[in-house]
Amino acid sequence: MFRRRAVFTGVGVVTSIGSELDTFWNGLCNRASGLQKITMADTSRLRCHINGPIPDFDPKTVIVEREQRKALRIMARTVQLGLVAAHIAFRHSQLAPGLYDPLRAGVEFGAGMIASELDDLGRAARTSLDTPEGPVSQQKWGDVGMKEVPPLWMLKYLPNMPSCHVSITLDLRGPSNTQTNTDAAAIHALAEASRIIERDVADLFVVGGAENKLNPLSQTRHNLFQELTTWEGDPADAHRPYASDRAGIGIGEGSGAMVLEELQHAKKRGATILAELVGYGSGFDRKRDGKVMAQVIQNTLDQAGILPEDVDHVHTHGLATQFADRWETRAISQVFGKNIPVWTLKGNIGATGAASGGIEMVASILCAVHGQVPPTRTGPVIDPECLVHVHHNGMRPMTKPYIVKLNFTDLGQVGVAVIKRWTE
Repeated sequence: MFRRRAVFTGVGVVTSIGSELDTFWNGLCNRASGLQKITMADTSRLRCHINGPIPDFDPKTVIVEREQRKALRIMARTVQLGLVAAHIAFRHSQLAPGLYDPLRAGVEFGAGMIASELDDLGRAARTSLDTPEGPVSQQKWGDVGMKEVPPLWMLKYLPNMPSCHVSITLDLRGPSNTQTNTDAAAIHALAEASRIIERDVADLFVVGGAENKLNPLSQTRHNLFQELTTWEGDPADAHRPYASDRAGIGIGEGSGAMVLEELQHAKKRGATILAELVGYGSGFDRKRDGKVMAQVIQNTLDQAGILPEDVDHVHTHGLATQFADRWETRAISQVFGKNIPVWTLKGNIGATGAASGGIEMVASILCAVHGQVPPTRTGPVIDPECLVHVHHNGMRPMTKPYIVKLNFTDLGQVGVAVIKRWTE
């Protein structure tokens, strides 16, 4: 049976090291870091004092239509990040009305739990206090507090809102879906979009992921439940994947999006093809011992019709915790051996949750376009129990056509994609 092929024709990012594609790529090549000491609040009672904010983010620089700008008021920052990256990718693909059937164009976006901004619930909480020092009275919350919650509050924070607003503003009337499995969400969104294109239900998708981990509520939660970095040196070096002295996760914010398009549809409209998606896979590594993750990687290679020796490098997750880095590299080495080059960009921007797969896939597509792999920003000494070759010195030319992209969640959900440098 003839298989409809899917290619990338546009990409966009919003990150702490740049949101213009050239700036973002050059930042990766030159080991730029967006991590810094937190200055927006007193963090003395938090374990982690470092994060990766996007400087001077203003969605109106990209969202220019008046009605669309008005809708920004009912979007949480995560939603705005996703919308902006999607519009950048759409423009990069040179799509415009008349070049596609909107009924056969859709959206697949990854998102996670979007925390409420404090201002939206602050007044309601204050009016519901039993005493000036608290706690909040459930009775008062029901009687008077709820009346102080903005009427459109929920519409700002639903995780399907990035996909919703992208569909509306770009007039994409085909399938519109949301994946909510945190760090693996964007890769799973990409896989779902590709399957729909293969089934001839759609011709193109805007695919991506977005998350703002820097919301005060989110930062408090992450400090309580995640291994955030305790690095005491230069904040720019705080997220050190695979390094012997890695100290935990540096969190950030951002979004990455891409246009995935059926090959003949892209050719017919004269699109510039950046790379091809040739395989994808998912699974649940419940024991987190690497066996299932390795099998998912192998299954994805089998679907792509390639061997491990055909792969140039693996773009890894790179969470920078003792356990996760060893778990991930153990799985990779089972498939490729210990000499496979790997790299990750989390050392540049930190962990961005549901945005990770989107931003990192854009970076992999740019590697395919430029034929080069940037260095991993990490420490000088790699943990000997991370059983792979971590590329962290200078630029590395690509010598083989295939790239494997891997993401996973804390609990073991795994997403894998294989892309190929574009050749006719």
